[in-house]
Amino acid sequence: MVDSFFRVSTRREDTYAAGLSMGGYGALKWALRAPERFAAAASLSGAVNVEGLRTGRVREEDPMLFTRIFGDEPVAGSPDDLFWLLKRADVASLPALWVGCGTEDPLYRDNLRFVDACASAQIPLTTSFPPGEHEWGLWDEQIQQVLAWLPGLTDPAPEVSGQPADAV
Repeated sequence: MVDSFFRVSTRREDTYAAGLSMGGYGALKWALRAPERFAAAASLSGAVNVEGLRTGRVREEDPMLFTRIFGDEPVAGSPDDLFWLLKRADVASLPALWVGCGTEDPLYRDNLRFVDACASAQIPLTTSFPPGEHEWGLWDEQIQQVLAWLPGLTDPAPEVSGQPADAV
């Protein structure tokens, strides 16, 4: 969809996915399902255990939300399950991964479980687990960390019309 609106690079080294909460789940799922498309993916307070959310074990959610997205079948053990995808991942082909979550967030334990699953699969991962809840203040801080971490974005500013970009 983005490609249809904007001129974007199709090169892996120019392409990143990031999201918060359900978007964090989506960024990781996309990176694990299509690793050849991304240089990196980041999840901020990601809903990494969708099955736990769907069944109400993690926190109270609208049950119809998950039925509309995933149907009536369980997510666990399917291609929509991040833990299932990790077990099948080709570690050498994966993009760089970043996971962060506040220690007071209801999703914190599941994010720790995701980190442990990555370690078991020998998948490199950058993490950030500061004090904080499921809220914008934490995400504002963490997105700055993600932007500093992204591979390829630490290059010097590009020049425009012979002037440094910050002067334009």
